[in-house]
Amino acid sequence: MLRQRLTDDLKTATKAKDARSLSTLRMILAALKDRDIAARAKGNSQGVPDNEIIDMLQKLVAQRRDSIEMYQKGNRADLVQQETEEIAVIQRYMPQGLSEAEMADAVAAAVAAVGASTVKDMGKVMARLKEEFAGRMDFAKAGALVKQKLG
Repeated sequence: MLRQRLTDDLKTATKAKDARSLSTLRMILAALKDRDIAARAKGNSQGVPDNEIIDMLQKLVAQRRDSIEMYQKGNRADLVQQETEEIAVIQRYMPQGLSEAEMADAVAAAVAAVGASTVKDMGKVMARLKEEFAGRMDFAKAGALVKQKLG
């Protein structure tokens, strides 16, 4: 479903001559093709499922945020703008993320569900969160919340 939407939007961006969307969608589809090829080696000839596509999109956004940070240090406003626009395009295909309050509630529920009591149990809590909220939660922030709750 998500794969088809990306392909359809690529065609639309081409017709509309939307350069930023076009280049970003091409980059996303190239990364997706790389993932599909890697999945074939593991016996998956159907291509990666939507949850893995969402995971890939999250990583692409994280890469762009890192780049923005570096470009700001290098005083490259033009590249900061480009990366920001790419993030906006990528986020069109990602599910709505959890708010801070929803994330805190989810962390508390996961801690209770796995019976975590110390920081040593953090892996169990994070695994539970990733299973339940893949694609909707910023796990870097969630990790800090879990550490705070258990520590």
